Amino acid sequence: MPLNPLASPENYQAFLYGLPQRYSIIKQSTIVYVPLGALFGKTEGTLVFERKVVLCALEYLNFELSVIEGYGYEVSSANLDPLSPHFPPVNQYCSASFPDKNKHFWYDPFPHPNDPTLASTHPHHKHVHPNIKRNRIPAPNLSFTRPNLPFLIEEIAELLESQDL
Repeated sequence: MPLNPLASPENYQAFLYGLPQRYSIIKQSTIVYVPLGALFGKTEGTLVFERKVVLCALEYLNFELSVIEGYGYEVSSANLDPLSPHFPPVNQYCSASFPDKNKHFWYDPFPHPNDPTLASTHPHHKHVHPNIKRNRIPAPNLSFTRPNLPFLIEEIAELLESQDL
């Protein structure tokens, strides 16, 4: 991984496109970097793991400040084969309302200042079952100042190993 992936679009692209080589657990990556200006961009796409587990990722990046300005990460199990050429496009599968998946959890930085249980990692939090939409817990491993994907990949690897996904 480059010393500081958030230092430039080129560094982040090298980091991003190197993920499948760094993590053998990744079966397929559709994540792409989309420039939104000289120092701004977004990443969007999926990482596919064994047992049809899919990580949907969306990040907004500001290389002028070396930060992730916003993100959304969702981990689900697909009811369809994610390695099939007939698998839906990313924008369809990763939409909140796509019916052919089982959501395990998701992370987002939407602020909930009136929830004192989330104050320790504000605004980073994780949505978990039961009542996944409203059940939130702190997410101490997420950041705006370093890439989050390595943590997420390692979390998925641990859950797959423990048979919790």
